[in-house]
Amino acid sequence: MNKGKLIVFSAPSGSGKTTIVQHLLRKTDLALEFSISATSRSPRGQEIDGKDYYFLSIDQFKTKIANDEFLEFEEVYSNNFYGTLKSEVERIWKTGKAVIFDIDVVGGLNIAKQFPQETLSIFVKPPNKIELEKRLRGRATETEQKIQMRLAKADKELNLALKFDAIITNDNLKIAKQEAYQLVSKFLK
Repeated sequence: MNKGKLIVFSAPSGSGKTTIVQHLLRKTDLALEFSISATSRSPRGQEIDGKDYYFLSIDQFKTKIANDEFLEFEEVYSNNFYGTLKSEVERIWKTGKAVIFDIDVVGGLNIAKQFPQETLSIFVKPPNKIELEKRLRGRATETEQKIQMRLAKADKELNLALKFDAIITNDNLKIAKQEAYQLVSKFLK
């Protein structure tokens, strides 16, 4: 692999990492490109293959695992896989851009472990558990069972925050975006 820079954003669901990543992608001076993840789940709503995710069948996903085509992957639930294709990272590096990830905590740490010199890993923390639950409920897209599952997972994820290069507490989105921009801008120089 011809190595470039990697920017990893990880957080519990509802922390605001996707909003921050989208903000950074609009900053043309940063020369970032989003890494599209692969998944074995079906598209939801208006999701488009090759734009939102690379949608693979379970068999296709398992074949790519066997062929060592993933930088990292995780079986989130039984036969529900998510991962980062090596070809996706290589494609972006060839354009001369840095790769930015909006990825789960375990996946983010796996990338940083493989590319310690090339990676800036940033953990986005919610201000507190009450606010996190409020944000998840505010989306109005999840069942009560899913919300409880995400909150339980958040406890485990928050315990891993110190393994990241930087932590941004998102209690004020404008400030969190500024902090993220400063961290990424400095790392890319």
